[in-house]
Amino acid sequence: MRPQLLKVANEPQRSFSVRRDLVPHVNNKWHMHSELELIHIKSGEGTQFIGDNIRRFRSGDVVLVGPNLPHYWKFDDSFFDEDSIRTTDVRVAHFGELFLGGQFLQLPENNGIRSLLDKSRRGLQVLGSARREIAAILEKLLTVEGSQRIILMLEALALLSEEKKCATLSSIGFKPDGVTTDNERIQAVFDYSIKNFRRKIKLEEIADVANISPNSFCRFFKSRTRKTYSQFLIELRVGHACKLLIETNQCLKRLCFESGFNNFTSFHKYFKIITGKSPMMYQKEFMA
Repeated sequence: MRPQLLKVANEPQRSFSVRRDLVPHVNNKWHMHSELELIHIKSGEGTQFIGDNIRRFRSGDVVLVGPNLPHYWKFDDSFFDEDSIRTTDVRVAHFGELFLGGQFLQLPENNGIRSLLDKSRRGLQVLGSARREIAAILEKLLTVEGSQRIILMLEALALLSEEKKCATLSSIGFKPDGVTTDNERIQAVFDYSIKNFRRKIKLEEIADVANISPNSFCRFFKSRTRKTYSQFLIELRVGHACKLLIETNQCLKRLCFESGFNNFTSFHKYFKIITGKSPMMYQKEFMA
């Protein structure tokens, strides 16, 4: 994919930035930047794209995105309705790899942090107890000043470096293409697919969205995502099924069709391939 390159604004008197977003459309597009991004979704849910990884995100999630790794948090459409009572609340920190100075990471005591920053190049989803502690630190960073900011950020990095329960997101071979005008094209494909994945999307239909021929679309999409469009749709459908398993008490067959699958056999097969668990086991582990 060819993401939009964004310049992160830093105030001259600060070595890194922290902000709070209360609307769902801030940087609501496929983009990347040279800074690392540490994000806490305090409130909100939708579809998360990091590199070539697609999954649902929900309230409480904490993710570390490495430098120049494309990413995109697409909040569910219900958050954009004018009369919606659903709210978003997100804390985001941006910092350069060397914000503490060129020699800092070379200190032997910082081997763990150095390893963490290297792993972040594929994106890290924090699953363990550090998630709550990181969320609390980001909350404090919104109000503290001076050297206390640096101390808190260092504490966050130390906690992350020691957390064993982190999921690597993007595949090891993912390499984003450079920034070009194709960004708008891939964005249109993303948005259309998220709105229509519950039904069959014909190749000619999605190629028309991208404004290229069907044959060209297949090459275009695979060369930039390292997956076919069919694989992309399956991941969106499985992600939606995960949401329904967590939030509803629907029977599996109904849930299967509402997620866009035509038969229960293929639903069960692809769900297990992508999540590593059966639908029932996934639901049981989440509810435990």
